[in-house]
Amino acid sequence: MIIHCPHCSKGNRVPTEKLNQTPICGACQQELLSLPISATGANFSELVAQTVMPVIVDFWAPWCGPCKMFGPTFQASAIAHANRVLFVKVNTEAEQGLGSQWNIRSIPTLAGFKNGKEINRVSGALPPAQLEQFVNQLAS
Repeated sequence: MIIHCPHCSKGNRVPTEKLNQTPICGACQQELLSLPISATGANFSELVAQTVMPVIVDFWAPWCGPCKMFGPTFQASAIAHANRVLFVKVNTEAEQGLGSQWNIRSIPTLAGFKNGKEINRVSGALPPAQLEQFVNQLAS
């Protein structure tokens, strides 16, 4: 799968079985999973279905005020749980097909996936404590 580095935006080919081995960007040498990964229609199903780690997806849009306010909280959680939980962001403005496919009715919406199946969903910008609880439920 191709993962665009959250630090330098370069594409990196990473076999899905190596996602839990702290993959490093070939260009900037930063950890690929230390910040949220931007998903597209091309890599979303592969990220969610074939990842050995639990996945939290933030469905958001750039025009959404609560999404913008929640972004730093989501990023801080991604840093805190790097290489334990995969944090993914889907821009529903750019990826309308994914928003439609996953029945996203309001944003931000967080969806938790384990073994390729959605197991939890919550809408709205969560405060850090509630996001931590969402992460811990998914990772347990």
